[in-house]
Amino acid sequence: MSMVVTLKVMPSGVDVDLQALTSKVLGVIKELYPKTETRVEEQPIAFGLKALIIKFVMPETESTDAVEEKVRSIENIESAEVIDLRRAVG
Repeated sequence: MSMVVTLKVMPSGVDVDLQALTSKVLGVIKELYPKTETRVEEQPIAFGLKALIIKFVMPETESTDAVEEKVRSIENIESAEVIDLRRAVG
């Protein structure tokens, strides 16, 4: 079985290039789960700051800890946390 993971990534400031940050985060996700599909949204927070909301599919038997840790280690990321997990249907 698979699960859909929603990861919220907060950049370290408003001056961070979100496109570059998105590519780095997707690179980490694709490295861990090469066949996964991803969806990215920008969520306005305050004062021009935007969070990245990234949805992807991963095996239900694995923990999200590895992806969270790897994403947090990317430069210009303040935080990264899983905000939703759902069993994939289909």
